[in-house]
Amino acid sequence: MPKVTTRFVCQSCAASYARWMGKCEQCGAWNSLVEEVAAVSSGAGKAKPTTALKPTKLDAVETKHLPRIPSGLGEVDQVLGGGIVPGSVMLLSGDPGIGKSTLVLQLAAHLAQSEKVLYVSGEESASQIKLRAERMHVSAAHLDLLTETNIDAIASTIEQGDYKLVIIDSIQTMAVEALTGSPGTVGQITASSQVLQTIAKRHHVATLIIGHVTKEGNIAGPKILEHLVDVVLYLEGERYGAFKALRGIKNRFGSTSEVGIFEMGESGLAPVANPSEALLAERQPGPGSVVLATLEGTRPLLVEVQALVSATSFGYPKRTAVGFDLNRLNLLVAVLTKRAKLNLSSSDIYVNVVGGLRVTEPAADLAIILSIASAFQDSQVPQSLVTFGEVGLSGEVRSVGQVSRRVSEAKRLGYDVAIGPAHGAIAGMQGVRNITEAVAFIAARKSNK
Repeated sequence: MPKVTTRFVCQSCAASYARWMGKCEQCGAWNSLVEEVAAVSSGAGKAKPTTALKPTKLDAVETKHLPRIPSGLGEVDQVLGGGIVPGSVMLLSGDPGIGKSTLVLQLAAHLAQSEKVLYVSGEESASQIKLRAERMHVSAAHLDLLTETNIDAIASTIEQGDYKLVIIDSIQTMAVEALTGSPGTVGQITASSQVLQTIAKRHHVATLIIGHVTKEGNIAGPKILEHLVDVVLYLEGERYGAFKALRGIKNRFGSTSEVGIFEMGESGLAPVANPSEALLAERQPGPGSVVLATLEGTRPLLVEVQALVSATSFGYPKRTAVGFDLNRLNLLVAVLTKRAKLNLSSSDIYVNVVGGLRVTEPAADLAIILSIASAFQDSQVPQSLVTFGEVGLSGEVRSVGQVSRRVSEAKRLGYDVAIGPAHGAIAGMQGVRNITEAVAFIAARKSNK
């Protein structure tokens, strides 16, 4: 008889320990060890002989070119690289309440009109899902619904159902009977994901898995979950904001630089046809307001960057950023203080990217710099101006990619002045070499008007 023992497994890296410790020695995570039951064999037993495998020549491998399945939402198809690939395993993650279940229900309802789709929920009852579909005015008459957490029973259902798409909501609620750990542990998540991946590849069933996130914003569970799947999608944005962004972090069938923009409404997530115009619809020009020409994947976007500078009431000035990296903001404030001779050492600085989007590309540096300078000097940037460019520690403005697309998008929306790096400048934009020239150009243009 096997002897039943326990072990402590890290929920971040799956490292195993004989006793509990406050900190995992492998990944450094605190309070991540969970006790799990493990069956250890009482005897060593005899090793079974293994048979050598015969490799296959790559040229002899037969390939099947299966057409992609349109999701019904153009923004989702763009992020996926043209549609859903049969047999692919996709992982969708995001903050609680961001709209993950809403998005997958829309996809499932649309595809169920022409294909067999199975929606598996381990979090909601069937009546709850139906109420949500009625609230969203979604027609899901042909959608197969299953409320189950036993992954073995789900696997048998998928194999016998000839489904084109299977949705699992969520992987943290699934469990394998052979394991003793509770749902959501490292072992259960890994084993459940491997079962789903095996079925997806064997029967060419596209599988969309919803995954939870930790309080730090990372996908909950072992890192192997992200390596196991073919596509990793992340739905981000302000929880109560109107706009959401679907970003591809990993994609074995397309580019990872694409992003889809959605607007949350009564009927769920609706693709935004003209994101730049929607993001700037309520803009009111004033001190500290600058329009940034950024890129989300291959799509140019115009977003408003706002800055507020006020005298600090404490000994240490406060720096706050929404939609922008705080460490990068501190760096740019130091560059602005040193190179442009603006004394910001006794001022609180607040920066906000309007619309709930998060800007990560370095081309946003110049817009942040000009918005802070405008707010500090209490002077308004010209309303018809957009800007972009990376800023170095010496105050130089460095070149960025896709300049022509940024300028063309600005002209399409009526912005006739673009400030960017001097290196690689094109017709229709003003090239600047450093932040001093950028600030001086805005001041000169304002005085001329």
